[in-house]
Amino acid sequence: MTDISSLFTLEGKVAVVTGGSGVLGGAMAEGLAAAGARIGILGRTASKVERQVEAIRGAGGEALALVADVLAQQQLEDARAKVLREWGRIDILLNVAGGNLPGATIGPEQDFFGLSMPDFSRVVDLNLHGTVLPTYVFAKPMAEQRQGVILNISSLTAQQPFTRVVGYGAAKAAIDNFTQWMAVEMAAKFGEGIRVNAIAPGVFIGEQNRRLLLNEDGSLTSRGQTIISHTPMKRFGEPEELIGAAVWLCSPAAAFVTGVIVPVDGGFSAFSGV
Repeated sequence: MTDISSLFTLEGKVAVVTGGSGVLGGAMAEGLAAAGARIGILGRTASKVERQVEAIRGAGGEALALVADVLAQQQLEDARAKVLREWGRIDILLNVAGGNLPGATIGPEQDFFGLSMPDFSRVVDLNLHGTVLPTYVFAKPMAEQRQGVILNISSLTAQQPFTRVVGYGAAKAAIDNFTQWMAVEMAAKFGEGIRVNAIAPGVFIGEQNRRLLLNEDGSLTSRGQTIISHTPMKRFGEPEELIGAAVWLCSPAAAFVTGVIVPVDGGFSAFSGV
């Protein structure tokens, strides 16, 4: 009989989590650490990175601070060198870094022609290039060892465009395409040992979207109510609810899974509105 616990273990694995000091990235990093992985927390702000490293260490895990910008290749290469010096290998890359800007969002009183093109470009850079560039840097050791997992973060907006968030949705749609392209490329060139997948989170409350979804008294805004009305579970997601999918996709349990985008969305993507 198969030992189920061995299918989901990450013992001996080394993971790098970009955006690992954020709410969603931090939760998934802690989940991978609890499954046995050693975690490199990569982010731009040293104090936040160190705080997340200490949280993992405090829970009995191993973690390393990697202060770098996902759009700065030399900083990423320096971070890669630090991980390889410390642990000798890289097995998992979790690309969580991303975000949005007000200028790349169409406000209720605006139309498309109020879009800030510089902000649109910055959002595409952060979400698309900020996934492609870390993959370019951290997947090289995986190619050399012919084994590894790349896990990207997509979005519901990639498949079902949301009103207003034009820049973010366009960038995340590109993440879906890049995920599937890379899955084919890595398997074809480096064998079945390298897998590339993505998680598409539903709507989770964070600092960037809180004011769009919740009033100051905690009640739903009209946009928040629209989202909840299209979510069969009738609530927003909790960061810890991404851990199961992340551990599965990074573990031997998903050994024959590559090129997929897994929604974790309370049923939003399955609901037709009828």
